[in-house]
Amino acid sequence: MSDQGTSSYMSDSVYNDFRLEGYLCDAVIKVQGVEFKIHKLILCKCSPYFRALFRRWSPPDQKVFDIPGVSPAPMQLIIEFAYTGIVSVTDDNAEELLLAADQFNVMGIVRACCHFLEERLSPHNCIGIWRLTNICFSSRLQRKAYRYIIDHFVEVAACEEFQQLSVQQLTDILDRDDLSVTQESTVYKAVLRWIAHEPEERKTHLAALLSKVRLALTSEEYITQNVMSNELVRTDNQCLRIISEGIHLLSANIVDFRNPQARPRLPSHILLAIGGWSSGAPINCIEAYNIRAGHWVTVNPGPGVRAYHGTACLYGNIYCIGGFDSVEYFNSVHRFDLTTHTWHEAAPMYYRRCYVSVTVLNGCIYAMGGHTGLVRISSAERYRPETNQWTQIAPMHEVRSDANCTTLHNKIYICGGFNGHNFLNTCEYYNPETNQWTMITPMHSHRSGIGIVAYDDRVYAVGGFDGNNRLRSAEAYNPRTNRWRTVSSMLTTRSNFGIEVFENQLFAVGGFNGFGVTSNVEYYNAATDEWKEARDMNISRSALCCCLVSRLPNMASYVVPPHLLQFLHLEDRSVASQNSIQSS
Repeated sequence: MSDQGTSSYMSDSVYNDFRLEGYLCDAVIKVQGVEFKIHKLILCKCSPYFRALFRRWSPPDQKVFDIPGVSPAPMQLIIEFAYTGIVSVTDDNAEELLLAADQFNVMGIVRACCHFLEERLSPHNCIGIWRLTNICFSSRLQRKAYRYIIDHFVEVAACEEFQQLSVQQLTDILDRDDLSVTQESTVYKAVLRWIAHEPEERKTHLAALLSKVRLALTSEEYITQNVMSNELVRTDNQCLRIISEGIHLLSANIVDFRNPQARPRLPSHILLAIGGWSSGAPINCIEAYNIRAGHWVTVNPGPGVRAYHGTACLYGNIYCIGGFDSVEYFNSVHRFDLTTHTWHEAAPMYYRRCYVSVTVLNGCIYAMGGHTGLVRISSAERYRPETNQWTQIAPMHEVRSDANCTTLHNKIYICGGFNGHNFLNTCEYYNPETNQWTMITPMHSHRSGIGIVAYDDRVYAVGGFDGNNRLRSAEAYNPRTNRWRTVSSMLTTRSNFGIEVFENQLFAVGGFNGFGVTSNVEYYNAATDEWKEARDMNISRSALCCCLVSRLPNMASYVVPPHLLQFLHLEDRSVASQNSIQSS
């Protein structure tokens, strides 16, 4: 049904019945020999094109109107929409219907088709949809399609539509700092694939495209074995000069945001380290890890110093929950808007919670256990951002502070911790559908200040304190078998550290190593069962939290030092690129 009132809809229904019966029709729309009886007034209400056709472009007594440039099927849908306010957009008719609706300026259908195509963007069709916006312009659809190309470049470059890009379009895409690629070799392979589609025509563009490949982000071995081995590259003096510069920059071994060949691409995801305990006191520092550049950047400070808190990322906001500032135990919650870089206060929890466990499930934030400043607790509560309200849920079976939790298979798993007397190896999960907690097999080790995260379809328990020693051991829980198995130990002992899965690797960040707080960061790959060191944070800290943030529109402001932002190429050239969309 249309969004008109009920009486209006009933009138339209009557007019549509008249149309179907041919009653009081005063014109015929003719498309490729197919005739549609209509009422001029109804089509005038729907379309400026038909208002002009009936009132200005034709004599008043004309009855038959032959319409060029459209086929019968979309014309029938447009006429039905004029009478009913309803249109059925499908995979089979979306593009043809959009072109027809744009031709006749039927904006209701244009919006419906654009929304339909936005929802169905894929690596196989995004370039075609982007090209379509050159014919029937929709700035929103154009931006969405272009953004999809940038964000899913690896998959898009492997599809047939990729070959349809013009050299200018491809150059603009490869030049972008926010092009989503984990390895620069992907960009080089895409260039070769595009040229191979029409080698005689396109080989003249090789040097221009190679200059957009950031060779200084690869290795001398890769350049020698994969770039120099290509005959087209090897026989082009301009390409050889580009390679020489890339090797020179490689040998310098520095991150250089000023040089396009050596400037790291912006990551699609960043790891935030928030708050914690450093130099004998809580801090409010936030650092962001740029995995492409391999460095940490200090960003906006938190709303106040705090440690042993919880964090959650939800709907473009970071929530900082509970914790301790060395004087007060908090029930307060602060929300950081990642787009505007501003902090806002949210509704407080029912309980003060230091050493709290926090996770997200189905659009809600859960806070469990902790220490109120007086006692350790088993209570749990849930926050709904749309209502800005906390509600209490069933308490856990165990009193737990210094535990940790994660979400897997629509359940919340919480493990380990300290109950005031014992360091725990017990674990339980919460089912939101039944509001019940269920105990599972205990871990092999007792762990307080533990790291818990869902990774590789398992619940991983990492590090912690067993009452005697800081641990570097790790184990993984399979919910299907209700069993834990030992995996490789970390390189460093640590408790009360940040943990997150980032680019399919498990990161352990900071913490207390038994002697002091550390800035050390390491990551685990489940496929190889190996831990490796990453770049240390700028600040040593424990009792911190980590959050993963994805695809921010202002990602550069988090991962590039402010004085270097001017060197980035991030402007949206999707509109400018359309000018050359017909060329190849």
